[in-house]
Amino acid sequence: MSLREWLVAFKSQHEQARAGTLSADGWAAYRAGRDELARAMLAAQRAALRPGETPRQALRVARALQADLEWSVDKVRAVTLDLSSGGCAVLLAKPPPKSEEIRVQLKVPGGDPVVGRARVAGVQLQPSNVRVALAFSDLSAADRDRLEFLVFDTVIRQLAV
Repeated sequence: MSLREWLVAFKSQHEQARAGTLSADGWAAYRAGRDELARAMLAAQRAALRPGETPRQALRVARALQADLEWSVDKVRAVTLDLSSGGCAVLLAKPPPKSEEIRVQLKVPGGDPVVGRARVAGVQLQPSNVRVALAFSDLSAADRDRLEFLVFDTVIRQLAV
């Protein structure tokens, strides 16, 4: 099977999974396909897995979503630069305190917002702002799954399958 044929088959599985029409065996094959595609994308990005992390959890994609962030002394609205089921990155005027959990609300297409908490995982100073990487700390399994679907929607669209 060529790469293109595999991607077309994966896209079909993805659409069935999104519609909730996959069998139990179909889900297992689809999740394995997610990991396989994510592993290939991570290799292309030269990204490494953290201990206990699966490839599909680590895969980050460039995706702009409205993000409302709140911590003890501030409340800001930002746009995500990238997204994974484990976190996101945003540009802010100043970073939130590393010692606090941040309340995060992401507006996702076609549904209720994803709401949870995150911690600051990294800060990169830039000329006029700060890139802040956030790692989700308490998303529900359903919200994490919704984000994972969104990540793979983005991958499939970017690959123009």
